[in-house]
Amino acid sequence: MEERSGTVPRRRAPATSRGERAAVPARRAPSAAVPRGPSRPPAPPGPAQAVVASRGRMIGLVVVLSLVLVTFAGRLVYVQGIAGPEVAQEAREKRMTTAQVLGARGEITDANGVVLATSVERYHVTVNQKQVASYRARGSSDGLDGAAGVASRLAPVLGLNAAELGGDLVGDRGYVVVARNVLPDVAREVRALRLDGVGVEKVADRVYPKGTVAGNIVGFVNSEGEGLQGLEFALHADLKGTPGQERFERGKGGQPIPGGLSEAHPAQDGRSVRLTLDSDLQWKAEEQLRAKVAETGADGGAIVVMRRTGEVLALAESVAFDPNTPGAQATTALSRSVSDVFEPGSTGKVVTIAAALEEGLVQPTEPFEVADRWTTPHGETIKDSHDHAVQKLTATGVFAESSNVGTVLIGQRLTKDQRYHYLSAFGFGTRTGIEMPGESAGLLRTPDDWHGRDEFAVLFGQAVSVNALQAASVFATIANDGVRVPPRLIAGWTSPDGRYTAQPPPDGIAVVSPQTAQTVLSMMESTVVEGTGKEGAIPGYRVGGKTGTAQRFNPSGYTASFIGVAPVDDPEVITAVILHNPRTSIYGGTVAAPVFATVTGYALQQLGIAPSGAPATLFPATWE
Repeated sequence: MEERSGTVPRRRAPATSRGERAAVPARRAPSAAVPRGPSRPPAPPGPAQAVVASRGRMIGLVVVLSLVLVTFAGRLVYVQGIAGPEVAQEAREKRMTTAQVLGARGEITDANGVVLATSVERYHVTVNQKQVASYRARGSSDGLDGAAGVASRLAPVLGLNAAELGGDLVGDRGYVVVARNVLPDVAREVRALRLDGVGVEKVADRVYPKGTVAGNIVGFVNSEGEGLQGLEFALHADLKGTPGQERFERGKGGQPIPGGLSEAHPAQDGRSVRLTLDSDLQWKAEEQLRAKVAETGADGGAIVVMRRTGEVLALAESVAFDPNTPGAQATTALSRSVSDVFEPGSTGKVVTIAAALEEGLVQPTEPFEVADRWTTPHGETIKDSHDHAVQKLTATGVFAESSNVGTVLIGQRLTKDQRYHYLSAFGFGTRTGIEMPGESAGLLRTPDDWHGRDEFAVLFGQAVSVNALQAASVFATIANDGVRVPPRLIAGWTSPDGRYTAQPPPDGIAVVSPQTAQTVLSMMESTVVEGTGKEGAIPGYRVGGKTGTAQRFNPSGYTASFIGVAPVDDPEVITAVILHNPRTSIYGGTVAAPVFATVTGYALQQLGIAPSGAPATLFPATWE
């Protein structure tokens, strides 16, 4: 037997066949008495372990991707299915823009439908400066971007200087108007350019086809379409349209998206007004007045032509005004016929004669001995226009010769209260109510405020003041059988759908009886036939009228006038011609009466009024 060494040899595990595992002896717990050596590093994973780890990562990745896809799918379902309409609506609202659409302003026409003021289709070209900055040339020949590029393409279409236009395109404002009231074909060219930040908006431009004819009556509007003067101002609430709105989807450059959503709330057009004016007669009155002002060197003047029932046919001023180009005149009173006042002078004697006849204090044939001057109880002297010997005149002769002294002899029979009553009843001191803005009421003081010679001066048209329309209205009252009808310019209104409605005439007020009115008309005819108004005669027509000359104090000078009625046998037309401070003559019979004859004769022809029939039968003007 061999002797064992100190080392015990390890027993080898018995070999095993392929596929069998060797029996692994049970691990013994380490003895506390035997110290442990250092631990060995773990062995690298084998192929099986690598496969297991890779499979885990793939599973994790699939899970993560699945969660992401589920999240996306859920979000997609939410956005498309649940919140889709709301999101789409929100996106659409961000693309929507709102533009205001103006209602067309109503027209102003004369009595025959001739257009005096109308609105035409025009466009404003606007820019959004922020969007203009993002413009890119996109193959244009100049290759310029931003404001310079937009200006180079837009300026030729608008007829503007590119450099100057470019200055208006630079900035951070969202709305700038670079061209106003361009024509529709220009607006179409601007749209066709499809420039970022450039848009066009429809507006209504106001034009006045007749220019200066009735410009003082029509007035004008500002750039926003608001009436500033004349009837445009006075009738603004009726003429102006009601704005509407247009909402549409816009692209990046602010342009409407073709086929995009659009919503419209139509604007409402304003009403159109038909005036009582005859534009041809208005032109004739303006022409004659301005020619006479130039001929006489007068400071100015006015002509009023009206019917006895109050319809104003012409209201002419001596200064031409074109509402298409208001200029410096825009700040002045356009219609001085209603705003400027003056002492009527001898034309005011109509009131005195009518009052005395109505009260039964005088007869047209009553004789008077008339000197050229008369002294009041206060020691003041009243004189006629020229020195003369004592005249034997009837009341008709006093009126026809326009004697201040003779008028006082008749008028002093009226009490102070009666004098005031008739002046007030004929419209002195009260606005006529004409539709024009800026009308003055004139001046009529009460008897308590009359001082010195005032109580006598009011009898021959002094110490009172009127405007030209008020003065003409006195004669219209006599022509209308003694009934005062307020003057008016509006004949009727046409609604946006084309329906015309006549304006109801105002109620009249009886001032004197028809008999008194007819007597005064006959006395007025004597003035033209054999008195101071011979230059006012119209061939073929019987005419009645009254001359007037009154002293002016501010500025100093005289107002010469002639107011008359034709034909006297069937009154239709009343014309007042007023000239302020004429240099060639101060007498209304000399400078104003010829203009009356020309303008009134034209009016009679325009209106188709037949010539007078039977000749006049006049009261005697003198006595023996």
